[in-house]
Amino acid sequence: MEIVIASLNLHKVREFREMLRALGGFDILSLHHFPDYQPPAETGKTFKDNAVLKAVHAAQTLGKLVLADDSGLVVPILDGEPGVLSRRYAGEDATDADNRRKLLKALTGKGNLQRSAYFECCIALADPNGLKKAVTGRCEGVITTEERGGNGFGYDPIFMKHDYDKTFAELDEAVKNRISHRGKAFANLALVLEPLVPA
Repeated sequence: MEIVIASLNLHKVREFREMLRALGGFDILSLHHFPDYQPPAETGKTFKDNAVLKAVHAAQTLGKLVLADDSGLVVPILDGEPGVLSRRYAGEDATDADNRRKLLKALTGKGNLQRSAYFECCIALADPNGLKKAVTGRCEGVITTEERGGNGFGYDPIFMKHDYDKTFAELDEAVKNRISHRGKAFANLALVLEPLVPA
């Protein structure tokens, strides 16, 4: 069965591919297979709003089963920033490095308790008839004072999960996939996906 990962982010597509492969039975595509498809603007106020918007739009336009997510970093002391603007925190054309620099600057001088943060991910599954399921996962930790590690993407080099002494960018990919917000959300979605796997 075909399933489309509604993303052009190569890092995100790779993570979801690994998770879906563990279930088996799916022919995994991404938006790179549909160069003429135009994703909708992410106008939602929450991660769930955006995930559902992307999944339903792609499923109805492409006529396929679609998985879409929206995720980001939430720092309570900064009134929830970057939040749904995580990807464009430092501006529409900001790079991951630009976003990390802005966040580290905003937290300059803050102690460990004030650097608490969590990643949140909402994954939506839709088919041409509409939304099938939306699930959420969270991963709580702290923002480090400097970047560490060369793996991952986004805010991974400055996020350290509670009870770990490595940033997400220092962890082995398999470990990160298991403990991350995206991994937790996918574990909840797997209960819906498993019955769809061809026998």
